Amino acid sequence: MAPDSLQFFVTGTDTGVGKTQVSCALLSLLKDAGHAPQGFKPYESGCASLKAPSDALAMREAAGSTLPVEAICPHRFKAPLAPGIAASRLGTEPDFRVTLAAWKQLKGGSVVVEGAGGLFVPVDSKRDVVDLIQTFRLPVVLVARAGLGTLNHVALSLEALAARKVSVRAVVLSRGVPGRDLAERDNRRYLEARHGVEVLGPVPYVEDARKRRMAFRRALAPLVPERARAR
Repeated sequence: MAPDSLQFFVTGTDTGVGKTQVSCALLSLLKDAGHAPQGFKPYESGCASLKAPSDALAMREAAGSTLPVEAICPHRFKAPLAPGIAASRLGTEPDFRVTLAAWKQLKGGSVVVEGAGGLFVPVDSKRDVVDLIQTFRLPVVLVARAGLGTLNHVALSLEALAARKVSVRAVVLSRGVPGRDLAERDNRRYLEARHGVEVLGPVPYVEDARKRRMAFRRALAPLVPERARAR
């Protein structure tokens, strides 16, 4: 890895918590800083088109990358299921050597890797997302919902990562639906005090897609040093 490169593994406490939005925000911030980043989504399921996996392509666009889909998303499935389960239904086994070969081509520079669902979502018959994190040895950005239930889900995820001796760079709280949640006001303060981890957000719910992207960029800006962003 180049000395000034920044690398992150974006995972979540659950599915649909905003991982891709966090990944794209980080990639766009790195791009603006002159890092020439790459996104890597090794497993994506729920693809309307196997030739155009939506999360991986969103990451590619945010990075300003021209890599082919196969390089940034080697394993793609139509069924909206955990990748390992989707593969099992097809009677196939995702080749982990393909995953490692794709990662080898990207790991030298700034990169954002995005998992699938939470830590214990299977990516094949033997491995879960947390095994990918441990293999890649990247600091984690953990994405969680901003409201009620987050304290438990984040604590369980942090405990699992600590057991694997995985570094957690930050927790990002995101509100995915409109309305107020009474628990939202206290979650950031509590998580920082109890677990000693940097907590970013909560990113508010914004219906307008462009404004929501900007809200994620503002929340995640601390992860890309000011000096780097000013280059």
